[in-house]
Amino acid sequence: MRAKAQKPISSPAEAEWLDRLRLIRSRRVGPATWRRLMAEHGTAAGALAALPGVAAAAGIEGYEVCPLPVALKEMAAARAAGAAMLWLDEPGYPPLLGQIGDAPPLLWLQGDPGLLARPMVALVGARNASSLGLRMARKLAAALGEAGYVVVSGLARGIDAEAHAAALGQGTVAVQAGGVDVIYPAENAGLAAEIAARGCRISEQPMGLVPQARHFPLRNRIVSGLARAVVVVEAAARSGSLITAREALDQGREVLAVPGHPFDPRAAGGNQLIREGATLVRHAADVIEAIGTAHPAARSPEPQPDPPRRPLYEISAVHSRILDRLGPVPVPEDQLIRDLSLPAGRVAQELVALELEGRIQRDPGGLVSRPE
Repeated sequence: MRAKAQKPISSPAEAEWLDRLRLIRSRRVGPATWRRLMAEHGTAAGALAALPGVAAAAGIEGYEVCPLPVALKEMAAARAAGAAMLWLDEPGYPPLLGQIGDAPPLLWLQGDPGLLARPMVALVGARNASSLGLRMARKLAAALGEAGYVVVSGLARGIDAEAHAAALGQGTVAVQAGGVDVIYPAENAGLAAEIAARGCRISEQPMGLVPQARHFPLRNRIVSGLARAVVVVEAAARSGSLITAREALDQGREVLAVPGHPFDPRAAGGNQLIREGATLVRHAADVIEAIGTAHPAARSPEPQPDPPRRPLYEISAVHSRILDRLGPVPVPEDQLIRDLSLPAGRVAQELVALELEGRIQRDPGGLVSRPE
């Protein structure tokens, strides 16, 4: 089912939608205030009538609600863009998003609203992602889509765009920081059009709004709020992806991260999250193990994760054996595995841990060595 453009106001229900739009677009009315006013007054018309008095009681003189022409203009822009309106108390509203305390009362959407009812996983990361990070995003998005999950992200360049593109065939949702009819960055216009045709784009912001810096954290809470889990593929120590991860933790979502080289600043945020307790992700099976399958028939297309980690003394012994075998001259990882006579998955797991500690380094061509 595709989203349909709004028709001119011609019924009591549509008049209520218009009043609701005026209420949420009124000055100083955020999600929490909107919900409280609706609960107290029952209808948007009643809440609008009461709002100037509420503002006066709070010491705000001369308060005026959003003018009717402003709301009508936004409705007309939505019709022109083929955007549909979805309210918090409507059946099609994303169930997990509706549970967060600051859930947006209104979502404008373009595309398939049915995707919003399916289980989602958020993939986020650096805009200036490495080639390895982009490849990891593609692999995770495709595998999670095959496992039945809708991939949600923020339509930014880099990791976001790669995840959306890889998940188009299975289902992807893009959350925009500006109006749903404003594509940012412009370089993603082609991808955005494909998502509108084959996936779903959503925004809580007014039609036509060009995003500013303050709008991106608001978008990030929606990205995490939609999903069962947030997977950080690459992120700097201070980045929007880490804001999304913090939002996810506050919302009770799982946070997972892909490890990276300790010398790469694009990996600093993900490595920091792992150090703080986020689940380490090597492939989609790690994500599915953490949050479960999307539906009973879903199967991970990748190998099952390795068994739980051994006691500390066993881990230390393996680390010592690995380090004894390595020197400043790089050696093939598969040769190291043969020399150790240990399961490949076990060695790979400990190599990641040693790399994060800066005790080994990976070189091109599947080589590993010890830093001098």
